[in-house]
Parts: sequence; C-alpha cells; structure tokens
Amino acid sequence: MASMTSPEHDITENSKIKIWFRFVPREDWLPYSTEGLWATRLSEDTARLENAPFLQDGVAEGETVRFTTDADGLHWAKELVEASGNCTIRILPVPSGPLGPSAQAVHERLAPFGLGGEVFSEDLPLVAVTVPADAELGQIKALLIRGQEDGWWHFEASCVTDAWRNA
Repeated sequence: MASMTSPEHDITENSKIKIWFRFVPREDWLPYSTEGLWATRLSEDTARLENAPFLQDGVAEGETVRFTTDADGLHWAKELVEASGNCTIRILPVPSGPLGPSAQAVHERLAPFGLGGEVFSEDLPLVAVTVPADAELGQIKALLIRGQEDGWWHFEASCVTDAWRNA
C-alpha cells in the first residue's frame, strides 16, 4: 500500500529552525535589516525562540512566535503568540574602560546570577543575555547600572517585563 504524505506530515515538531525578523536598521549602528534566531518548531506555523537577539527588539528567548514560510523556505516571524516572561539585555563593553573590550569579562560579572550570553563577534564584543523571569531582577539591574556608571559597559534592555521595570 502506497503511503500518502502531505506538507503537514513533513513537519517534524521539536526540530530546530531559524526564524527571521525584519526591522528598520538603527542610525549609527549595524546596517542589518534582518536577524535570524534559532527556534524549536512547535507546530506548522509556531516555534519557540532558543536564543537571545542581538538586533531585534521586543522578543526574548523562550517566546513562542507564529511565522510564515516564503517560497525560498525561509521562516519569517509574524506575531508573538506567547511571552516567556524572560528579558533580553544587550551589553557592549567599553574598550577603554576597566574591562577593556572583553566579552569574557562581561560574562564573569554576570556569572554569579547564572547568566550567560552569546557574543556577536570578536571584533564587536556585544553580549546578548537572556534574563529569566525568576532571576534576581533588582540585583541584576543594579549591577548593569553600576557597570555603566563605572565605565565597564553600555547596556540596553531590548525586551523587558513589568517585573523588570518594577525591580
């Protein structure tokens, strides 16, 4: 008996895919207008983001997004389906500051909170960090502010929750 397959049956749930986001590049910043984030496919058109964005604002690791797939097979984010409660923080060490241009030094400062992060590149040591919803938000926020005041880094909170704002 011949088996029949349809596109729905070709979808493997829990497979890794890349979800692409489109945005307007910031003035005086990186010239990109898209960013791809790894995700775990949950259904035909939803996936859970698996890493922190370097460029896309308003999303964090762990969030579920709906996507469409274009003719080239690229998966483009369409809308947020479920927020994770996580925050995305980006940290850029000040090259002339006490930490130098060291992403490793940024990681060492965040390690007591169990936070890691990805580094954009050796030439641009921008660190994208996921701050879990149940983290010590007030202490992390205080460290980030102190580090900026002390010239260690610049940081931005690109996706935050009410808990973060109120910490």
